[in-house]
Order: sequence, then C-alpha cells, then structure tokens
Amino acid sequence: MDSPPEVENVQAKHSGFFETLKTLFCQPFIYFVFVSTFVILYKFYYKYKTHCSKVAPLKKLPKLRKDMTAVELRQYDGTQEGGRVLMAVNGWIFDVTRGNRFYGPGGPYAVFGGRDATRGLATFSVTAPEKDYDDLSDLNSMEMESVREWEEQFRENYDLVGRLLRPGEEPRNYSDEEPEEADTSALPNDDKKTNWNFHCKMTVALPSKIDQFVEHFASHLHSLIG
Repeated sequence: MDSPPEVENVQAKHSGFFETLKTLFCQPFIYFVFVSTFVILYKFYYKYKTHCSKVAPLKKLPKLRKDMTAVELRQYDGTQEGGRVLMAVNGWIFDVTRGNRFYGPGGPYAVFGGRDATRGLATFSVTAPEKDYDDLSDLNSMEMESVREWEEQFRENYDLVGRLLRPGEEPRNYSDEEPEEADTSALPNDDKKTNWNFHCKMTVALPSKIDQFVEHFASHLHSLIG
C-alpha cells in the first residue's frame, strides 16, 4: 500500500537531514570541533555549579530604602556583614542580594556589586566603572535604549532601594508607609518618554535560563561519555 504524498515528503526530509548529519560528522575537523565544544560546556557547567554550592545561604535582610552617593554604594558589594549586594542601573539603586551568586563576591558579575553598572550593561563590558559618578552623556541612542531595557528588567526582578545621587544632590527621606515604587516623573538619565518599546528585553533572569539549559545539556552529555 502506497504512502500518502505528505508522509513520503516528511520521510524524505528526515532522511535527507540525517544523511547531512552523517556526512558532517564523518569530517574529522567538524567532529573534533563539535566534541570539543560539548566538553568545554560540560566542564564550565560543573565548575559553575561548584562555585554556586560554595555560596553560603543568606539570611533574609530587612528592606532598605535610601538614596546613596556612588561612594556610599560601594559598601554594599556583598563583603560586609549580612552580605547585602546593591547595584545601580540608570540612576536607580536595586537590592540584588538574592542574585548574589552572580553579583556577589566570586560571581561572574561581581564587578558590578556596589557599583553603577549602567555603562557596563549598555556596552556589554564586565569591567569596573572608572568614575564615581557617570552621567552617561557619551552613550548613543541605541545604548541608552538598552539602558532603559535593563532598568525595566531590574525593576521587575529586584527591590528598588533608592536613587543614585548626583554630586551635590540631597537624599530623599523615605517613610515606612511609602510605596516601594518611586515617582518616575523625574527619572534620572532619562528623556521622560512614557511609552518605551521594550521589544528586545534582556532579562536579568537570563542566567537562570542558561543555567537550566546547561544543566539539561550537561546531564545528557554525562550520560553519553559515562
């Protein structure tokens, strides 16, 4: 009995796909690159998990509401008692303590702990800021759009602490009953647009998604290589 045309087409496509894979993996160089990539990812994953397992569990800290200068912010890099980690993005300070495995001491982004990370996030540079206060005046429009997207993601994922003060700017007094969300009518480092288009969100939760993918991938690789 003949198969329907659509079934034959699917079978032909699958056959062609596997033949292509077979041809590729018969090439020694391609096979070497493929295996090497898997091994590197495998080793990276277990090195990363080892680091995470060494991170001591943190005690729940009381919420902090305070405006700070860049110098005051430096105290909160995760090395002080309590392990609180703060980080500034686009003129706002966020409590990223629960992400201490990324932003705390020994983490891949520890350089941002207790610092203004705005320029680094906008330019994809994991380096310590060179200035105490950065007005971001030399960033282009695309980089500033990226800054706003990062700010949005931090607002969604972490507690807002207060503002990063400009030189000479006075701090605001926050009451215990005050809503956590600050007044955005005077956003620092912002052009006050109300309808930003976050069509290309770069979420701070991305490391956890990568972690899940690598964990699944590494487990599968471990079963293959024994």
